[in-house]
Amino acid sequence: MVVSTRQDFVTTSAHVERQLYAWLEGKRYDTSALDEGRNDIAPNVTLDQDSSSGQHGAYTRWRMRETPSPQIGTWQSTLVVRADLQDDQRRTWIQVDIENRPSLPGRFPTPANTPGIARLLLDALDAGDGLAEVKAKPTFIEPEDVPEVIEELCDTERRLPIVVASVPYGVDADGWAEGTVEQAFKHLPGLATLYVLSPEAQPAFNEVLGFHPVFGGGIRTYLPGVDPAWKPDAQRHPVMSRRAIEADIRKAGKILAALPQRQAQRHPLPEALASLPILRTRPRPQTHGSEVERLTSDNTTLREMLDEAGESEIAQAKRISDLNSDLDAADLTADQLRGENEELYDQFQAAQRQVRFLQERLTEAGQYELAYAAPVAPDITYPETFSDLLDRFGELPYLSFTGKEKTTRDLDSQSVDNWLQVAWDGLLALNHFAEVSAKGEASGDFLSWCKGEKSRSYPFPAAKVAMRESDRVAQDEKMRKQRMLPVPEEVEEKGVVFMQAHLKIGLGNTVAPRLHFYDDTPRTGVVYVGYLGPHLRNTRT
Repeated sequence: MVVSTRQDFVTTSAHVERQLYAWLEGKRYDTSALDEGRNDIAPNVTLDQDSSSGQHGAYTRWRMRETPSPQIGTWQSTLVVRADLQDDQRRTWIQVDIENRPSLPGRFPTPANTPGIARLLLDALDAGDGLAEVKAKPTFIEPEDVPEVIEELCDTERRLPIVVASVPYGVDADGWAEGTVEQAFKHLPGLATLYVLSPEAQPAFNEVLGFHPVFGGGIRTYLPGVDPAWKPDAQRHPVMSRRAIEADIRKAGKILAALPQRQAQRHPLPEALASLPILRTRPRPQTHGSEVERLTSDNTTLREMLDEAGESEIAQAKRISDLNSDLDAADLTADQLRGENEELYDQFQAAQRQVRFLQERLTEAGQYELAYAAPVAPDITYPETFSDLLDRFGELPYLSFTGKEKTTRDLDSQSVDNWLQVAWDGLLALNHFAEVSAKGEASGDFLSWCKGEKSRSYPFPAAKVAMRESDRVAQDEKMRKQRMLPVPEEVEEKGVVFMQAHLKIGLGNTVAPRLHFYDDTPRTGVVYVGYLGPHLRNTRT
């Protein structure tokens, strides 16, 4: 959590310290004699404190380490209050970090939930993020608040996501907010600015955000940098449907928190916080016991600090490794998007030349109005959800879905705007290909079909089609097993085949959905869709 307040450093520090003591006392830790340096406040619990003030500002920092057992590892919580005299906005920054550091080799860190101290601080302070107020509980957006909230959404100084929940038609707004929204927002305090869009404010809100609406009990996460006038920007701001929320409210809460948590971990800290020195705690001097006892105690403390430094080094190395993996995946996505863009550009230029050619011929023939008439939109009704998409497979007689419906339906809680359109366009193209292929009128595979002239009735970008996996994926037992997907026994006696052919439904997202299929049109006249869901594991995920 990184927020700021307009209150001065001394006032903010007093509020923060008061809430910290209340939090620690709620855990039944000893707060009777806390001071600079290392404080033992309970068995296997230490609280380190350091502070400084000078010409570059002031800060106070607390770091608590709790080690209940080797199996659980160490929970490390850090709280910082910081004022930078060079900050012309005269803000005081508050930072809260919590992380689990495993003690046993090979164990993964336990995901952290929002600590109680975060809620206490947000209740006690006038915390903000750019133009927005950050509170522990969601605030209603009324009609008169819409212009202000829109300004917050478009604020270039905003760091935190803004999560907006809508109210279903005919449902009591207060009851929905208390009974559903607060549960869905359980893990979001401090990680996002939280709102509930009142039914009265919804029309005005969605009118301004024409490409980025939220309605019908859905919840939308607006990342920093919203551009209401640019339709492609809508893909960056995921929507969770009412159906997904009500199906499993606890799961919905965890999914909603995943993106803000990832944003918080990856977003660079403000310069005022990034410039703080590394915490190097010194043992507090012993005032009792013999010289040998004091030296023994100091030695024990220093050994503990050396172990902590080792833990920090391991944690930083893992973080760097994770970031390198993300960078590698981002590079791959950029390459894929570049290739897709080049193909679409070539198609666009070819279409433009053809349009100009036809317009000139029609004009020469005296049919000027027909040459420049507005185009008629294709008569395609897209599904509203992935659940709807599954229900409409009956419209695709040459396709058969054999995958797990739950995996596909779960995309509704993670989907961005164009995934449904891309998936449906891909299915329409596959169905048309299967129909022609079953009649023996198609030459080559689906990729060749997408590159040819016959696919123009139901076009699909060839850059989004892969007919095989890499050799490493095909030869890796675990990754190959994931792609052994179901088909009828009349197709394969074992009931599964290696479905490496797939459509790239989405890129640039941690879900990056894929549609895997198996072309059996030469025998059964059907293309089997064995999987539609998040990207299966490969060498980069």
